[in-house]
Amino acid sequence: MQDPARIAIDLGAESCRVSLLRWLGGNPSIDVIHRIPNGPVHRDTSLHWPLDSILAGIEEGLRKAAQAAPEGIGSIAVDSWGVDYVRLASDGTPLREPFCYRDERTITTKEAADLVLPPLELYQRTGALPLRINTVYQLLADPANGIDSHAPWVTMPEFVLHWLGGRRVAEYTHATHTGLVNLKTGDWDSELFRMLDLPLEAAPPIVRAGTIVGRLQGPLATLEAFRETLLIAPACHDTASAIAGIPASLSTTAYICSGTWSLVGTLSDMPVTTQSAFDARYTNLGAATGDLCFHTLVNGMWLLKQCMESWNAGGRVWHIEDLISRAATSGFPGVINVDAEPLLLDSDMPERINHQLWRRQWATIPDVEGNEPVFARVIFESLAARYALALQSLEEMLGRKMERIHILGGASRNKLLTELTAQRTGLPIEIGEPESSTIGNFAVQLAASEADGQPISPDSVRKWAMALCSAWH
Repeated sequence: MQDPARIAIDLGAESCRVSLLRWLGGNPSIDVIHRIPNGPVHRDTSLHWPLDSILAGIEEGLRKAAQAAPEGIGSIAVDSWGVDYVRLASDGTPLREPFCYRDERTITTKEAADLVLPPLELYQRTGALPLRINTVYQLLADPANGIDSHAPWVTMPEFVLHWLGGRRVAEYTHATHTGLVNLKTGDWDSELFRMLDLPLEAAPPIVRAGTIVGRLQGPLATLEAFRETLLIAPACHDTASAIAGIPASLSTTAYICSGTWSLVGTLSDMPVTTQSAFDARYTNLGAATGDLCFHTLVNGMWLLKQCMESWNAGGRVWHIEDLISRAATSGFPGVINVDAEPLLLDSDMPERINHQLWRRQWATIPDVEGNEPVFARVIFESLAARYALALQSLEEMLGRKMERIHILGGASRNKLLTELTAQRTGLPIEIGEPESSTIGNFAVQLAASEADGQPISPDSVRKWAMALCSAWH
């Protein structure tokens, strides 16, 4: 009898994917069944996620998967970008479209929270770097937007599981991104909730990666393939899933998850919350197997995406492959601080980059046709320089040398950025799977099936990641 298929839903800030794992002749085979574009949308003066479009795309992908897997689907799991959430009405439906973390409403709430609890003290309680985008500051901003602070909330991937029929939970890897989980207990920091006047009862219970949260319900459950389908919380944060998808030990290997954001770090069995770690912008976030992803958050291909949107609006249309190719032979005036606050915002990115060049006394780049590869080269050189600095501080804080770098995520296919990173760091580069978060999602599902209700094993997750890396069509 053929083993049941599995579905991984991976929600990205630029696209959402529904992937199907089947066993053909005893061997794993993975197909991206459905892909939909995604991105924040402006509603008046605010920035939101188009939730209805995301859910409609997921449903279409699930129906396609059901048609493609007559053997039946054993489980569905969802991973996503971090920090954003959905507020729920009493009947469990969304109160409104979720805000995007890039919305500027959290500027004032972070300033107010910092007066209650200094950022370093918050960092040492939770391990999470207190970034303005974090869930905690978004929750604090809700009342000013007319949202009841007592309304139940659930972060994005767990919301999708809830929408599909599962119970409302917060999976540990994703919960740690809120900035509200106590580093010592691994549970919500009830004292912190009180200090910030946030209702603890609005938060969902925390569960570990690999937890079964229910069975598929609703109209989809009437399809033959979905009659016995379990809903599983994998490592719900896409970075934790991506790290779970690396089929090797990370004891002397650093990772760079390179996409809209870049994350530079490695796994650690102990948190690091020193002043130097705080100053270097390192964070301690949950990993799939209970240890910690210790990494720094670096601005990523968001910079180029925003530039391309600006150029496209003016009729200067580029394909990413052509832009990278031309950038490889382009000169550039200098490198910039890719983490400068203005570069985290949307719109006018070429102008923002020029302002950062000016601040460092480099020549600015006329934003005219033909200069697009120069902007791209500045971005790639600046990212590679930032990666090198992050790696140096990582080694200093952990007291161990890294011997190689494993690059994964969509930008792992950017050959120029990879070459520049190797030059700047002096380390060999391993290229991982662009869809590593999907591999990690599946690996946790399969490890959870083996564990039969017990905590998943790191060896089991790694075994399945290794088996699945060659399964892509």
